[in-house]
Amino acid sequence: MSEDTIGNRWSESEEQIMEATRRALLQHGYAQLSISRIADELNQSKASLYYHYDSKEDLLQSFLEFTIDRLEANIDTDDEAPNRELEQLVEALLPLQLSDEESQHRAVMVELRSQAVMNDKFREQFTEIDGLIVKRMERIIDRGIDEGVFRNVDSRRVAEHIFATTSGATYNRATTDRSAAVAAVRVSLLSYINNELIQG
Repeated sequence: MSEDTIGNRWSESEEQIMEATRRALLQHGYAQLSISRIADELNQSKASLYYHYDSKEDLLQSFLEFTIDRLEANIDTDDEAPNRELEQLVEALLPLQLSDEESQHRAVMVELRSQAVMNDKFREQFTEIDGLIVKRMERIIDRGIDEGVFRNVDSRRVAEHIFATTSGATYNRATTDRSAAVAAVRVSLLSYINNELIQG
């Protein structure tokens, strides 16, 4: 899905609402988020949001759908050699440094994910988000195998392993002060790609 496709699916007003939702989430977190606070970010009335969405949960489901569309647009490329593309995906999932805003954004996504324990709609959307990333990794690995870059491995198993490892480090970063863990995991995964996955 390209950025143009996203633009076709989401109207300008909807994109503005999604951006306002993101800002409100960063400022207030999930627990303190309200339609009123999102409306304040938009400089609009609550009634204007309730015209489109029945509740905060309904709006957040749309926000996650928007996140899914953005994710699809950002990871669906085949411009690099397979090994470099896989490395770049790992690096994007586990950046060594985060701006304050990006750190807040990732923390908010972890907070939203925790709601998926009891919220079936959130669970469905996070399942889709994770599935998109795993499928992207799997396609990169399959392409690497076809091009003779990677060994003949079970691409799905390897993709699930890499994603589970990056996910664990992401949650660790958001919920603990173990600042060195992300760098260690990233180095380990990049070493695996270069020393174990690449064809000898």
